[in-house]
Amino acid sequence: MNSQITAPPTDVDGDAALKQRHRTMWASGHYDRVAREIIPELGQRLVASLAITSGERVLDIAAGTGNAAVPAARTGATVVASDLTPELLETGRAEHPDAGIDWQVADAEALPWPDGSYDVVLSTVGVMFAPHHQAAADELLRVLRPGGRLGLLSWTPEGFIGRLFATMRDFVPAPPAGVQPPPLWGDEAHVRELFGDRVEDLAFDRAHVDVDAFPGREDFRAYFRDNYGPTLMAYRALADRPDRRAELDAALDALAADADEGSGRMRWEYVVVSGRRR
Repeated sequence: MNSQITAPPTDVDGDAALKQRHRTMWASGHYDRVAREIIPELGQRLVASLAITSGERVLDIAAGTGNAAVPAARTGATVVASDLTPELLETGRAEHPDAGIDWQVADAEALPWPDGSYDVVLSTVGVMFAPHHQAAADELLRVLRPGGRLGLLSWTPEGFIGRLFATMRDFVPAPPAGVQPPPLWGDEAHVRELFGDRVEDLAFDRAHVDVDAFPGREDFRAYFRDNYGPTLMAYRALADRPDRRAELDAALDALAADADEGSGRMRWEYVVVSGRRR
């Protein structure tokens, strides 16, 4: 089991280029729409599970536009919302000007805060997209005080979003060496390996969000093509390949059709991970 904090990736130039691609991806489209229209309850679900109280110091990693940071701030906690993508933070700040949140640009794999700065560290479908999982896990534990609580909400590999990424994998370039698939953060064995013996009372609670925003499979495809950064970038990469774009269309349509439980309703599985730093 992993009991030591590992060093961050050493390929500085390659890592910087990779992070810039991630910024570009999440700044593309309209992720604020996805968070607001499709999964608004997820942040509240995570915050409620952590029983955050007034005065606690809370860090939301990969906060996006504030899906979890905003409900955390409503508890009276002192909240920092961090994200690699400044555009998402600017949108969150503009949408919630009176939330009392400190919006900070920060890399989940190299957080700028001292050891033990926070009572609670959380992330809602956010830190899972950091490319180097061990580095991100080490950092979120480093800034959490001993005895502090962590809470992560991640899509599972077997759930709809996990299957979406598996579907798109055949249409995008292979990631650099060492980059791991985001849905692995929804796999219990993987998360236990990342945290090792540094976390106690580690618990995994699987649940799902009901999504009925897409009457037909084409509606799902068009919405994700236009709004969700990873899907949008996959289509952009195939701009001069109409044959491959058509294949991607068909693959996403098949995925949506398979997930349809009737009248366009889908269930997207996620897992809530909670524990305390030793």
